[in-house]
Amino acid sequence: TNCTFTSNSADYGGGMYNYSSSSPTLTNCTFTSNSAYAGGGMYNYTFSSPTLTNCTFTDNSADYGGGMYNSSSSSPTLTDCTFTSNSATYGGGMYNKSSSSPTLTDCTFTSNSADYGGGMYNKSSSSPTLNDCTFTDNSANSGGGMYNDSSSPTLTNCTFTECCQVDP
Repeated sequence: TNCTFTSNSADYGGGMYNYSSSSPTLTNCTFTSNSAYAGGGMYNYTFSSPTLTNCTFTDNSADYGGGMYNSSSSSPTLTDCTFTSNSATYGGGMYNKSSSSPTLTDCTFTSNSADYGGGMYNKSSSSPTLNDCTFTDNSANSGGGMYNDSSSPTLTNCTFTECCQVDP
């Protein structure tokens, strides 16, 4: 509770790495200016499904998942979380892969950027569930707000505003 992860770097999980059914609970935590190859702010791998409430991910960067990376059936639960000004090649705010299906409620994605999936990138049977989430001013070459590749997200009462595709 009330933890801050700032200016850390790693190959995986610049701010935090959760592996093999690791599922911490985080409340009012901040991930700022962390960097990694995958999961600039947080990396969740192999059935790791943390619970995050009122957490912020700002100015994190990675090749995959600037704010958060979820892979191999990792499905975190996020409530009232914000992803702002994160950057990546794939999934500026969040990257989901290999049957990872996070549940997000009342989360916001603002001013994130990537080549693919400025706000969120979903790949390989990942099916996130988003309720009352907002995507504003995210940008990418493809999928300014969200990019889906062999994935089927479920969105309810979500808003996409000013999402921008840089190149057609």
